[in-house]
Amino acid sequence: MSVEPPAYEQPPFVPRRSVLYLPASNERALAKARTLPVDALILDLEDAVGPDAKSQARQNACAAAQSGDYGDRELTIRINGTGTLWHDEDLRAAAEAGPHGIVVPKVGSAQEVRALVAAMAAAGAPDRTRLWAMVETPEAILNVREVAAASPRLAVLVMGTNDLVKELRAQHVPGRAPLLTALSMAVLAARAAGVAILDGVYNDVRDSQGFAAECGQGRDLGFDGKTLIHPSQVQVANTTFAPSEEQVQEALGILQAWREGGARGVVTHDGRMVEALHVQIAEQVLATHEAVSGRSG
Repeated sequence: MSVEPPAYEQPPFVPRRSVLYLPASNERALAKARTLPVDALILDLEDAVGPDAKSQARQNACAAAQSGDYGDRELTIRINGTGTLWHDEDLRAAAEAGPHGIVVPKVGSAQEVRALVAAMAAAGAPDRTRLWAMVETPEAILNVREVAAASPRLAVLVMGTNDLVKELRAQHVPGRAPLLTALSMAVLAARAAGVAILDGVYNDVRDSQGFAAECGQGRDLGFDGKTLIHPSQVQVANTTFAPSEEQVQEALGILQAWREGGARGVVTHDGRMVEALHVQIAEQVLATHEAVSGRSG
C-alpha cells in the first residue's frame, strides 16, 4: 500500500535576493552575520570547512540555527554530500536543529531527493525545515525537471556553477556562455515545479563591475537571487534582485488602469496594451517590493 507524502504548508513569499555562504567553523563570521542586511545565510559544513574542523562547524551551525539571533534572515545549513564520511551525522544534527533549510550538494536525481526527504523526516526535521538541492553536475542538469518536482519538501534549487564549470570542462568567461543552456534549463524546471532558484557565486570579490553585471544577467534569466561568498556583495544583490522604484510605479499604474477598465479584457496604460498576464506580473512586482521593503539593504 502506498503512503501519501506529508503536505508541507507553502510559506508566504520569501525574498532570497542575497544568500551568503559562511564557513560554520568561523565563529567571528557567524557573529557578524547577525548584523548583515542579507536575506538568507548558508552555514557551510562542506567545502569551506576542513576535515579536522567538521565536528566543531556542525556544532556551531546547529547552535546558530537554534539561537533565534538572526532576525528575519532565512538560515540554512549546507551539509556534506551523500556518500561522504560526514553526511549522515550532518543530516541528523541539522534536522534536529531545525533551520529553515538543509542545503545538500550534488543532488543529481529525483530518487536522491526522495531519499533525502525521507532521511530528514526520520531524523525528526520540523515541517518548516525544507530541502535546498544544489544543482552542479551534468547529470543534475539533465534530470533537473524531475529533481525540482520530486517532493513538496524541496523549496529551492541552488546552482553550483563552479562545480558545473569543472564537470563540463568549460571556462569561467564574462557572460557565462558555456553555462547559459544549463542555467536556463534549471530556471525552466524551477518555474514548472513552483520552487525558488538561486544563481551561483561570483568568485572575484574585487571585481565589483563584473559581479554587478552577473547579478543583472541572473535577474534577467529569471533567478530569484544570487548566492554570495563575501559580505561586500550583499548590497548589489539586494538592489539588483528587488524591483526598482520605476518598476513599482509602473506596476501601480497597470493595476489602476486594469481596475478602471473593469478588470477584464484588454485596457491600455501609457499607450501600451494591458491584459491579465501583465496584471499578474504587476502583482508579483508589488508583492516582491512589499516583502523586501521592511528589510535593511
